[in-house]
Amino acid sequence: MMKTQIGSLRNTLRAEGLDGFIQPRSDEFLGEYVPASAARLAWLTGFTGSAGLAILLADRAAVFSDGRYTLQLAEQTDPAIWERHHIVETPPVEWLQAAAPGAQIGYDPWLMTANAVAAYADAGLTMVPVANPIDALWADRPAPPASPALAHPPEHAGESAASKRARIAETIAQEGADAVLLTDPHAVAWLFNLRGADLPHTPTVLCFALLRRDASAIIFIDPARVPPATRAHLGAGVEIVPRAAMAQSLAALRGQRVRLDPATAPIHFSQLLGDAGAITVSGGDPCVLPRAIKNPVEQEGARVAHRHDGVALCRFLAWFAAASPEGGQTERSAAAQLLACRSAAPGFHGESFPAISGAGEHGAIIHYSVTPASDRPIRRNEIYLIDSGGQYPDGTTDVTRTLWTGPGAPPQKLRDHFTRVLAGHIALARARFPQGTTGPQLDALARAPLWEAGLDFDHGTGHGVGSYLSVHEGPVSFHRLGKPIALAPGMILSDEPGYYEPGGYGIRLENLLLVVPSPVGAAKPFLEFEPLTLAPFDRRLIDPALLAPAARDWLDAYHARVLATIGPALDAAARAWLEAACAKL
Repeated sequence: MMKTQIGSLRNTLRAEGLDGFIQPRSDEFLGEYVPASAARLAWLTGFTGSAGLAILLADRAAVFSDGRYTLQLAEQTDPAIWERHHIVETPPVEWLQAAAPGAQIGYDPWLMTANAVAAYADAGLTMVPVANPIDALWADRPAPPASPALAHPPEHAGESAASKRARIAETIAQEGADAVLLTDPHAVAWLFNLRGADLPHTPTVLCFALLRRDASAIIFIDPARVPPATRAHLGAGVEIVPRAAMAQSLAALRGQRVRLDPATAPIHFSQLLGDAGAITVSGGDPCVLPRAIKNPVEQEGARVAHRHDGVALCRFLAWFAAASPEGGQTERSAAAQLLACRSAAPGFHGESFPAISGAGEHGAIIHYSVTPASDRPIRRNEIYLIDSGGQYPDGTTDVTRTLWTGPGAPPQKLRDHFTRVLAGHIALARARFPQGTTGPQLDALARAPLWEAGLDFDHGTGHGVGSYLSVHEGPVSFHRLGKPIALAPGMILSDEPGYYEPGGYGIRLENLLLVVPSPVGAAKPFLEFEPLTLAPFDRRLIDPALLAPAARDWLDAYHARVLATIGPALDAAARAWLEAACAKL
């Protein structure tokens, strides 16, 4: 089937006079997650990871992704068809420049940014915008999502949409723009206090918006998707315009300066604004940084969400501790049990991403996704990794624990690797740093204990997290290649170092951290982290001798807090398990 699809696509490209075609993972919103109707990369290659890109030529084909998906890419794509490459070690631009120098390459202008297209053009390739040829070949393509746009109330948002519009409008006016075109649905969701269900795990409505300097706005969405209550919530200053009429609305911007982010907006918008006679002003999305800095209501909401989530997670961990030595569980059954525990939590609105439930060698696949075909038993005396999260109106959670199934004792090599990952996690969690410090400057703290043994991991140490939005949110991260953006009070990031032995096992330990002011620092303000996640680390895998006294003290204090916060909400059996799990080292 896959060869037939690729043959048909090559015939289409040949008929259009093209030497090749680039198909990114993304849809027109250029986000991490896409609805089933936009999963073109999976249709073409079989690869279902959340980051990737394929290039199809007449006689060669390559698919690219990052280190999180190295093993998954190898498992899901046919090596007889696809060359598989690490997107950093072998950049697609360089591969294509060497494979087809000077070639005519087709691309979908809805799926690539101006910056991305320019990079290929600068490499000597002729980039040709075309209607996506996959759409005409995809016979059983699902319908696009059409969930209603719903109001995110002030008790969760912490600031009215009108206040946000005025704040961002003032920013763009001060920078000399007449309007800003918002192409990221997360920005639209945050700015207008809207949520929806267009994506399985991220409560957004997939739409675009325009904000003018006077704080009036247009949301480009099918009006039938905006109920009366939501229209009342938006108020008279917000117009609803069907996406099909977007070009006509943009035509009213002739001669005006419109801010557009060339790094995140589809290049098609540059073409639309050019056709309208508007003056495109390059600039970042003005909602990104304000959205990342959670207000006091959102911060307290995150704490509430993590308390609810912690109760569910600890119930699961107590169940797993009793069930795993007996056998009989699988990756899917364990994930289902965790989902059942979360489903009983107050306000639970679904998982924030599909749980990564990996036993043994599957734990080494960083973003493993269990299927009925790949599901395997969780065996006695092995490692099990569970990375999961929940969506609550109060906030979004993301947590990873690595567990020993028992009943025997884990080997010392495994305890060594686990404890080094834990030591890195603690080093980052207990860091204090001057205001102005960026995420990349702290990344090495979480890697140093592994580096001491010649070990490392091929993913970032942490990412930003939204407030009842995407579990992966910019612009901040703990990543050596991340943007040098200063951490600020109110930001929420994950702390998730790991270690992976392909074919053997994977270890990852993740909490979410809230950036807060630190009591230290006389000459200048300092910041530190407040752990939000509330769940114990598996003490059977910890070698206390490898932890410095300060790290042991941090862990004991953290476990005491987990017990004090979560223990009263558990039944007697689960509370007894938690007391043992949180005992001092």
